[in-house]
Amino acid sequence: MPFSAFSRGAALLCAAFFCLQATAQIDQTYARDAKQTVDQEYTQRINKYTTLPELNSPLTDYLPASSTVPTPMKVLGDVSGAPDILPYAEDVYSYFRLLESATPRVKVFTIGHTEEGREMIAVAVADESLLKDYKENDARLAKLADPRTINMNDATAEGLVKQSVPVYYITGTIHSPETGAPTALMELAYRLAVDNSPYIKYIRTHMITLITPVVEVDGRDRMVDVYKWHKAHPNENYPRLVYWGHYVAHDNNRDAMTLTLNLSRNVLDTYINWHAQVLHDLHESVPFLYDNTVGDEPYNAWLDPILTNEWQMIGWNNVQEMTKFGMPGVFTHGNFDTWSPGYLMFLAAMHNGISRLYETFGNGGADTVERILTPDEYSRTWYRQNPPYPKVKWSQRDNNNYEETALLVSLNYFAQNGQTFLNNFYLKSKRSILKPNDAGPAAYVLSANEESPDRQRMLLDILRAQHVEISRTTEAATATVPVKPKRENKEDDASAKPPQPKTEQRTFPAGSYVIRMDQPYSRIADALLDRQYWAPNDPQKTPYDDTGWSLPALFSVEAVRVTDAAILKAPMQTVKEDGDSGSSSGSGSVYLIANHADPGLITLRYLLKNATVSVTDAATTVSGQQYPAGSLIIQNAGANDMKSALQKTGLVAAAVSTAPSVAAHTETTPRIAMMHSWLSTQTEGWWRQALDKLRVPFDYISTQTVSNEDDLRSKYDVILFAPVGNARTPQIIEGLPMWGNELPWKKTDLTPNLGRIDSTDDMRPGLGYSGIDHLRHFVEQGGLLITSQDTAQFAIDTGLAPGVSVVTHGNLKVVGTLLATVAVDQKSPILNGYSKPLTVYSEDGLSFNVSNTVGGTRGPRLGGDEERTTGRGGPDDPDTPQGRPYMAADPRPHPKPWEAMPLNEDQTRNNPNVIPAELRPQVVLRFADKDSLLVSGLLDHGELLAQHATVVAAHLGKGSVLLFANNPIYRGETIGSYPLVFNAILNFDRLGRNAGTTTKSEAGQ
Repeated sequence: MPFSAFSRGAALLCAAFFCLQATAQIDQTYARDAKQTVDQEYTQRINKYTTLPELNSPLTDYLPASSTVPTPMKVLGDVSGAPDILPYAEDVYSYFRLLESATPRVKVFTIGHTEEGREMIAVAVADESLLKDYKENDARLAKLADPRTINMNDATAEGLVKQSVPVYYITGTIHSPETGAPTALMELAYRLAVDNSPYIKYIRTHMITLITPVVEVDGRDRMVDVYKWHKAHPNENYPRLVYWGHYVAHDNNRDAMTLTLNLSRNVLDTYINWHAQVLHDLHESVPFLYDNTVGDEPYNAWLDPILTNEWQMIGWNNVQEMTKFGMPGVFTHGNFDTWSPGYLMFLAAMHNGISRLYETFGNGGADTVERILTPDEYSRTWYRQNPPYPKVKWSQRDNNNYEETALLVSLNYFAQNGQTFLNNFYLKSKRSILKPNDAGPAAYVLSANEESPDRQRMLLDILRAQHVEISRTTEAATATVPVKPKRENKEDDASAKPPQPKTEQRTFPAGSYVIRMDQPYSRIADALLDRQYWAPNDPQKTPYDDTGWSLPALFSVEAVRVTDAAILKAPMQTVKEDGDSGSSSGSGSVYLIANHADPGLITLRYLLKNATVSVTDAATTVSGQQYPAGSLIIQNAGANDMKSALQKTGLVAAAVSTAPSVAAHTETTPRIAMMHSWLSTQTEGWWRQALDKLRVPFDYISTQTVSNEDDLRSKYDVILFAPVGNARTPQIIEGLPMWGNELPWKKTDLTPNLGRIDSTDDMRPGLGYSGIDHLRHFVEQGGLLITSQDTAQFAIDTGLAPGVSVVTHGNLKVVGTLLATVAVDQKSPILNGYSKPLTVYSEDGLSFNVSNTVGGTRGPRLGGDEERTTGRGGPDDPDTPQGRPYMAADPRPHPKPWEAMPLNEDQTRNNPNVIPAELRPQVVLRFADKDSLLVSGLLDHGELLAQHATVVAAHLGKGSVLLFANNPIYRGETIGSYPLVFNAILNFDRLGRNAGTTTKSEAGQ
């Protein structure tokens, strides 16, 4: 039937009608209270500082007035988001406490402190009736969070849901240069407490909004200092925020697995203690608002599908509503993969809540500036149909408008559907408890006979911090466990069916730890203890972060994944803390401690700095107890000092009357310096944190210090040069360009929070060539320089590691992957305590070649001159020149990928490039064979990396340069490889081929 004019008119009329209906619905949903007066001055300033009308919404283009409750102007002197105003955390807190004193709808709680002692707060905003009874509400939510307390009874849960209101937790400014959230959250709290618009009243009476306005408080105060310096020097370049938190910068949002930072633990504890349903983290690095909660594939494999559906519900609603307001550049999905559980928001995802994250557009301060976007930022895609403008004048007020509007939309949606989300919260908790009955496993078991109780304890401490329940068997327990299959060569039979998994009975001794999966927080335990696999052909080609993180592998601790539910019936008790660590047995004044590559050994050595400590050079047995090479013999230590040191380290010692008769050498307490660059302190911060947590003393110096200090050896035995973070050698040497003005980083009246960790009058100068000379002299005089990743590349490039080069890997793809290694030099003191293969973290697949000459001598192994020339016979026959007897050539050497090419007599004759035998580089660890190389994460073309050198000791003069292709100290995750560094430190003068003197231990002679 033809579409008549009448039909077209009717359709247009209907479209207009539905448009009006939609508009009416919008107006009705977010209608204001006509009776409530508006703060005219504040509202005028909002409009003044908003650069385009469409960069605001009806939700935030006004502020209601109150005669009793102060607006943010009381503290800021202007409205939230005003130009040139960036408040310190203390100012933000003072405003929230003003709100608390002015209205019963706001309560402020201290939730902890930072590494530098600054306070962290959480602010609860809700109707006074809800806040008055918030503990009763929390008690109900606690039962929903742990359905075991109500016997998993759905009817009981339904009643609790009806009586309860949800808690929505918002966090801001974990990334310090992303500065807008605190002022947006100040104003949001005011609106939630004061505005009588029906939708806000509904939010206020149907949920509790919890706000931590500043997560990284130390970094916030430093950022405000930098901004103040910028405003005081308007026409000059201003310093980069080289320090955010006390230890790390951007990576503070990668700490949700190991919880090494105070901010991570404080936020998690707050989330858990309030039994919140949402953790919503605010960021500012994408124009104009990216709700990246929905994200892209692959999704984390341990998530409950209920959660991933909740992401879709809330995220797309956000986009829909803000698009209706006419706000450009609002989208979700994007290309952020939701794989890693390391982000702060994932604390909720892994504890049965909803993780959310906004990226809005920040200017790194409170300036109003013109921003020019790149095509990938303003292009239209299927998920971004209303993209940002290619160019825009952008203000902090614009940013606050987007943050607040999006949050109000989400809070309204959540309040309107609060019962659904509370029921989902209960269901996710219940399904976590039922995990052994469906997806499995039943449990993970950490055996009581673990070789290193120290590393095992550190892993258990992380699980406890994650609020995971830990049980311990009171009797031996037997369960069926899978037999680890041997990987066969895929080329042998591509059509063969995969074999059925084999199982075996395994008995775990009494005292073994059991991480039961029938508990509310089983998902985080499962995600951390399991392995990960990222397929090389995955559609996502640009992983956002690490692809592997299996903590048992990284800690070098066995955690057996048990699917047999019989393990849950074994006699066991829940344990809060490990009471067995840190003790001694026996009697006598000599103490023996077995070395099982325990991180606590270096702590103990420095705690007992006045004691006489010998290190065994060979294995020995005393009273039936085996002590591997590298074990400690401690004498001249007071009993109280020894007891205190053992308690602090968790180590176990045996007291004996006399030292065993075994080859040993004296171990000193080396003087350590950690050298950093002013380019970035992001990655080296993890090394600094590890030393601090383990109570290892060190001086913190910069490359500028080394440039000016020509006698480093008189002060230090070891210099650590941790990774800078993708820095090129010329950058490390030259620093920042020297044109323009100086860039100071120091404490002044204007910048009281800078210069507390380290300071300089000018951040621009780098190490310089004088610094390279000083490092060379330091090593030649017997010092040890330890490098990793880009600083290892630096050592190679500058001639500090003769005979070492970086392998070019072509199509190899490694993205934060865990890889297996094999010991090459088992007698090296660097490997003291290691008795089984070690898994290491590789950022991008770096590895080394070694050579016996400076400049390298390795020739091609396959192809080229390895193939015979045209002549008689077949491909495996020798050619035979005619008219003379046949003379066979000497066989060509075929070194393994980790080995140096041997030199023949002709190559060594009159060749100054030949490295003396005692100074040739030594390979300590290599990567495993290709079929056993991957432990966890993404590995493509692993054959290009297999068997290449991972850890190499190069030598100069009397000292050594240690090069790590991996990062051995990273994010508090790589505990298993920490002792590689610590062994090197404690044996800094014994790493050379002819280094050190071995004697019988003094008491045993």
